[in-house]
Amino acid sequence: MSEVLGSALKLGVNIDHVATLRQARYALLPDAHNAEPCLIAAAHESEAAGADSITVHLRQDRRHIQDRDVFELKEKIHTKLNLEMGNTAEILEIALKVKPDFVCLVPENRQEITTEGGLDVLKNAAALKATIATLQESGSKVSLFVDPAPETVEASAAIGADMIELHTGAFANVSPEGGQEEWEKLYESCRLAHAAGLQVNAGHGITLMNLPKLMQLPHLAELNVGHHLVARGVFIGLGRAVREMKTLMASYPQLSAGLDVMT
Repeated sequence: MSEVLGSALKLGVNIDHVATLRQARYALLPDAHNAEPCLIAAAHESEAAGADSITVHLRQDRRHIQDRDVFELKEKIHTKLNLEMGNTAEILEIALKVKPDFVCLVPENRQEITTEGGLDVLKNAAALKATIATLQESGSKVSLFVDPAPETVEASAAIGADMIELHTGAFANVSPEGGQEEWEKLYESCRLAHAAGLQVNAGHGITLMNLPKLMQLPHLAELNVGHHLVARGVFIGLGRAVREMKTLMASYPQLSAGLDVMT
């Protein structure tokens, strides 16, 4: 276990869809003593299996994560809390009270099934810059969820973000192992972000099948994975699903070291 936990590439486990299952039955009974599955139990099982942080997305429509969940997780988890949120005054107010370790600003559309793409950083630079500064002043490090594009990476650095989370959805959706063209976009964005002083995270659609190719990217610090782990957890248990991914991730420094050209 210690060898896995010592992996240079960290894993943030997104437990939104544990809450999705809970809300399917208990949305109208928020204080029911028997509401399950328990989000805190899911977080603790993930941490025991090697998760480096716990990620939740407090959406405006509250379709899965509820306000109370965020406060309770901040109080009771043993690692770090990563709060995904849209850039809205309502959610920002909550974030400033919770003071999560990390905040990842994401685009949000009430009609979408899941986050469909990255932030338009160029169009929304002024508003994002103000929110980033406010969150940083409260003690949270701030990441921007962005598509792999040079101008977006450069704009993220220019407005003061600590990190970016590269949207790997297009890469993941091309084939089970991930598409080469989309991988090359991610590769260039990793290099640009690192050169600009940004921590490089990645997330969306990551599975055990496409992870080996993704780990050929340089400068990755943390992956955020949710749906795949919760889905596998239905059959093998969430803890085992997390351990499997952490075990595979343990080879990352060797796979990515010294990559100066696209392979």
